[in-house]
Amino acid sequence: MEQETAAAFVDMGTTNTRVWLARGGQILASARAQIGVRDSARDGTNARLREGLRDLLAEVIRQSRSHANFADPRCVIAAGMITSSLGLSEVPHLEAPAGLRELALGVRRFQFPDVTELPILLVPGIRTGKLTSDAAQTCAADIMRGEETLCMGLIANGLAPLPGVVLNLGSHWKAISLDEKCRIVGSITSLSGEMIHAVQTTTILASALPQERPQVLDTEWLEAGMTEQRASGLARALFCVRLLEQAKATTAEQRLAFLAGATIASDLDALLSKNVLRKRKKVTLIGHPALAGAWRHALDAASIGATIVTEQQTDNALLAGLGQILGESDFA
Repeated sequence: MEQETAAAFVDMGTTNTRVWLARGGQILASARAQIGVRDSARDGTNARLREGLRDLLAEVIRQSRSHANFADPRCVIAAGMITSSLGLSEVPHLEAPAGLRELALGVRRFQFPDVTELPILLVPGIRTGKLTSDAAQTCAADIMRGEETLCMGLIANGLAPLPGVVLNLGSHWKAISLDEKCRIVGSITSLSGEMIHAVQTTTILASALPQERPQVLDTEWLEAGMTEQRASGLARALFCVRLLEQAKATTAEQRLAFLAGATIASDLDALLSKNVLRKRKKVTLIGHPALAGAWRHALDAASIGATIVTEQQTDNALLAGLGQILGESDFA
């Protein structure tokens, strides 16, 4: 893509969508809204999603018109759940291993006049393994939409050592393995982030836990949760949060650290057993500072080096990934 070409960049998830307008690597405008594919699942139609995206694109163009570097965007390039069956249009996953070249070749061009007159380029996700009728084979597989683009940007910005693992701690916790050729070679996903949120807000443990996450989790109680999970299993460790509340000797923040520790131990031990995480393999952590810090503490104890990527670095990497894929695609 020419250095001064302007484009709109879209990241759509389950519940949130973010849009930027950039030219020559400079961000001219940004906007976000609480719309995502969960709306399509709930409504039975993607009409709300299309309307929300139309408004966001119009907003960033409106914002950027007063900027000295403004130019009309040439296209929209989007990644994430927007390429799923609940998004604008489903784009099939690429098979791992896959890197920048494969992603660029897999980009698909669409026209959605009710959303924008601009062409919309959708970046495919990546699938590890096969999805079949065999339970063991399917449970060994994994899928991603959006993280592949983020990983390309992390690599480009020097934030993901190779070979290594990117551990993204969103509503899903996803461990993504990168090889020395800058390719995604596999991933493993759990629902741990969503599970913590559900426990925190919709179960009997809601009264025992803070509704907001602190910036740091108490390491003593984090380790206590890890120890209990390893001794008794995750379900029993969760009930221990209730017992800790009844004992009236802990704070809500300490009990949240215990819960996080139990959940981290469950995922960490599984990743260690599958050899996804191991000594001398560098890990890049992305997510809420409290969770990322807790994971780094747990990884340090396992003699695994980890670095935390900030929210701003993550946004920059996502934009870099989208820009690189656009530049390498047939639509540049």
